[in-house]
Amino acid sequence: MPVTSHTVVLTPDQAEKLRAILERDHFEFIEKPYTLFAGKKGKLNVSVYQKGPKVLVQGKETEDFVKFTLEPEVIGEARLGYEEVHQPDMFEPHFGIDESGKGDFFGPLVIAGVYTDASIARALMELGIMDSKRISSAKRIRELSAKIRSVPGIASSIVAIGPERYNELFPKFRNLNRMLAWGHARVIANLARERPDCPRTLSDQFAQPELLARALKKEHVTIELEQRTKGESDIAVAAASILARERFVDWIDKTSAAGGVILPLGASDAVIEAGKQVIERHGPAALGKVGKLHFRTSSRILGHPDPDGTESA
Repeated sequence: MPVTSHTVVLTPDQAEKLRAILERDHFEFIEKPYTLFAGKKGKLNVSVYQKGPKVLVQGKETEDFVKFTLEPEVIGEARLGYEEVHQPDMFEPHFGIDESGKGDFFGPLVIAGVYTDASIARALMELGIMDSKRISSAKRIRELSAKIRSVPGIASSIVAIGPERYNELFPKFRNLNRMLAWGHARVIANLARERPDCPRTLSDQFAQPELLARALKKEHVTIELEQRTKGESDIAVAAASILARERFVDWIDKTSAAGGVILPLGASDAVIEAGKQVIERHGPAALGKVGKLHFRTSSRILGHPDPDGTESA
């Protein structure tokens, strides 16, 4: 299959070099959220995101741009088509774990995991799987989720902690990272039952790496545990991020429709206004059915002073 999407992390100097190349080659620069810059030429789109920085190349001319411009002129190394040389561990059997919803006041905390091996990894790459944070369209998230589940040999697991259950559990954990570690361990345990010979699991770096190791011990799972920053560069983690995001946006859409209030993402002023609308329509108790009450956002919705010791969100 032709490559129609490609992403790679750049250094700041490489990002500036790429900007100059886009100017030289007469790309039309466009405004795009969270980017340092973005350019369009014909059916080719090149976006350099602030976080990383990371470049995302999309369109029918992706492969030619990567092979004949990005790699030789910016990166200085041929990578496309050589992923198994540069990232051999990505093609070895392993679980990739990621989550969605931890920074959103409304909605569940969702942890997802995906098992991949060499053939599955290649299939996911051909489908254009990438970190869900780079995909703004819920429709596209759902399309890619369906494709992920259709890959032969793949296994996945999702643990979704709805707001009511989340609010019950949080006082017991007293810390979001502990709850995340518990959720990650549950997903890994589920996958380990399906793929007991899988030797390794990979997730983003925890602030306290030992939390996940302890949670896995409680689940009686023995597996090589790897945590690293920018774990989403791994195809299994990227696929997990998409499945987690799909479950999250499905909950948001269904609950918004059922309750008659559109529930925005994040923890912005729009979220506060929506929270007030929820209370007006359904009463104060309804807030705990749709939102994470330990967020400072809940105090602002209810007009209370910020409580001590809450998570910042």
